[in-house]
Amino acid sequence: MKKMKKGTAYTVQAALIAAIYAALTYAVAPLSFGATQFRISEALTVLPVFTPAAIPGLAIGCIIANIGSPYGPIDILLGTVATVLAALATRLTRNIKIKNIPLLSFIFPTVFNGIIIGAEIMMFTPGQAGIVGFFTSASGVALGEIVVCYTLGFLLYIGLEKSKVFKKLGD
Repeated sequence: MKKMKKGTAYTVQAALIAAIYAALTYAVAPLSFGATQFRISEALTVLPVFTPAAIPGLAIGCIIANIGSPYGPIDILLGTVATVLAALATRLTRNIKIKNIPLLSFIFPTVFNGIIIGAEIMMFTPGQAGIVGFFTSASGVALGEIVVCYTLGFLLYIGLEKSKVFKKLGD
């Protein structure tokens, strides 16, 4: 198999990540939106550890996925901001490892989504105003993120690391 040019590989990786993220979000849509969400597609937030193409891939996937959000255009904007910030932080901390695993990198989707999406949900949920409402919303989002990132994301990381697929692709 002929090796792809660097720019082509980057674009293909980003497009595939975007498509998979959106498809996984829609496949389990009832779990993907709301005050407590277990967005299975968030397991993919580990991918910036392996390739910088995951940053635009996750962002575009989030935009596409959030078109179906009950929170409308504000979720497209704020969800994408949270995703990009988390992806950048994940990429920047990929070399900080505990027992050879970048466990710190897995926390950023929890932090950014918990704060940003938690605030968004608080704004749109009657009776959730104020600091208690924010912490309730942020905790619900963060709980789902931490479960997905540290279980499915961790398993994805282990599988990709063992397969060396991104090393074979030249990243």
